[in-house]
Amino acid sequence: MIELEGVPELIDPVMVAAFEGWNDAGDAASAAVAHLDREWKGEVFAALDAEDYYDFQVNRPTVWLDGGVRKITWPTTRLSVVRIGGEKPRDLVLVRGIEPSMRWRSFCNELLGFAHELGVEMVVILGALLGDTPHTRPVPVSGVTSDPDLARTMDLEETRYEGPTGIVGILQEACTHAGVPAVSLWAAVPHYVSQPPNPKATLALLNRLEDLIGLHIPLGELPEDARAWQLGVDQLAAEDSEVAEYVQTLEEARDTAELPEASGEAIAREFERYLRRRDPGQGPGPGVATEGGETSYLRDGPGERTRPPKPQQPGPEAVPGADPDPQGSSDADRGEEPDGDDAEE
Repeated sequence: MIELEGVPELIDPVMVAAFEGWNDAGDAASAAVAHLDREWKGEVFAALDAEDYYDFQVNRPTVWLDGGVRKITWPTTRLSVVRIGGEKPRDLVLVRGIEPSMRWRSFCNELLGFAHELGVEMVVILGALLGDTPHTRPVPVSGVTSDPDLARTMDLEETRYEGPTGIVGILQEACTHAGVPAVSLWAAVPHYVSQPPNPKATLALLNRLEDLIGLHIPLGELPEDARAWQLGVDQLAAEDSEVAEYVQTLEEARDTAELPEASGEAIAREFERYLRRRDPGQGPGPGVATEGGETSYLRDGPGERTRPPKPQQPGPEAVPGADPDPQGSSDADRGEEPDGDDAEE
């Protein structure tokens, strides 16, 4: 039994989770949860025992100085709670961590134990994967679920994916078996510019989350960060004729595929978001931060960029245009070894 002390009774709580690693191309998903935690000043109330779930040779602890005293930060998963004010207050339980190295079933059961104790009504898991999509177009975000009824009532896709999966897929299935409504939102990150951060993909995930749960999310400086990111990638692509030609090919394919969809539903959804943002009654409550932090960008130099190979399909959760390896080279850059086989331990 999980006993929670110091956590008030929550109002219509929704759990929003993201995990660094295999399911987090460009760090887009974990950055989205970090944004929610920062903007709404989340208070951490629990952390999972790192010894139970992490291989410290894969995810190493860090040492730092606090007033001359050496301290250690262990890789783990933390839970925080935020309250959204306004006419209809609501609480979010934010789960942010690193994809565990082992004992995935126990990991999911522990998170579901918290969800049960807190009265969570729905779990939304954010993910990002490498996709065959141009950076110049809106980021595709797909909402998938294993629950046919939920797919029908919330206009989501019922997942048909078969193949290797990460902790996002395992947690969603654990929620389904436990009778907890669960949705996964997947953003497709351009595979030729996969290094983090990717504020444009983070912004797309937050917009989709806003539509899903009907809340106004303060975006702070994220829209400006997204514009700066796209401008920077535009400049890098312009310096390499092969990359520029490849991007143009992706643009033509994307525009052709989406031509029948340039209609009512997408326009109506964008208009509803606009109305929600201009309605002062839907804004955050007193004391909620509205300014985002500065974001730095890490990109390859022009001489390091080559024409990328076209990724195979389908992606990890049947997202159109997705790479089977949603993290690609970024796992190697961080020294991580994505391996879904741990789910069978």
